[in-house]
Amino acid sequence: MPDSTEPLFPTKPDPRLPEIHAILLERYGRPAPRVPWDPLTQLIYSMLTSRTKTAESEQVMRDLHARFPTWDDLRDASVDEIERTIAIVTFPEVKAPRLKAALMGITSRYGSLTLDFLAKYRTEKIRSWLEQFEGVGNQVSAAVANFSTLRRRAICVDAHHLRVTQRLALTPRADAAITEERLMRLVPLDWTAEILDEHHSLFKIHGQTLCTFSDPQCRRCPLLERCPFGTRAAGPEK
Repeated sequence: MPDSTEPLFPTKPDPRLPEIHAILLERYGRPAPRVPWDPLTQLIYSMLTSRTKTAESEQVMRDLHARFPTWDDLRDASVDEIERTIAIVTFPEVKAPRLKAALMGITSRYGSLTLDFLAKYRTEKIRSWLEQFEGVGNQVSAAVANFSTLRRRAICVDAHHLRVTQRLALTPRADAAITEERLMRLVPLDWTAEILDEHHSLFKIHGQTLCTFSDPQCRRCPLLERCPFGTRAAGPEK
């Protein structure tokens, strides 16, 4: 049976997470509710759009739909044709062969091009099944598990989420996979997949607007009092 509510890791809720969540909600408002895609569509999107801006990410999906009427048509296209169609994303020459290989691999292993069967798996198995394909790491598998119609408890730790988490010292410094595991140990037991999605969106918005990589606006940050990095960067009040 699917375990949409059972936590993946032993959980010791941290009161900082709900407090930070509430502050970011007050600052940015509630993100627009996601209309989940099927798992295969989410996988294609997530494989193609890492390190790519939102506008280009949305455009490449429109380009794919315009060029390939079905995902079977995308799977059967040549790598060169796929690469030309996804040219606006970062590293299309790397992503095109990985995407084709993944689509062919799904078909070979399941018998048809779909990921709907993952709904019957436990969350750990969903993610390990996806991560067998080159180009599908922790961030992509979390996105499919959490953002798609599977709607499982997972946190998609992208570059923005990782930066904000580390600056807030919510977990020790580590890569995205270890950071997600540590964060999942801290989240409240009653946080659903939808709340974890909202949590990710708020951290991403914050990382794009104030907690940026090269020019963080620490003095304007509503989390300044809770942020060791911001406290150091802002310095004493003049």
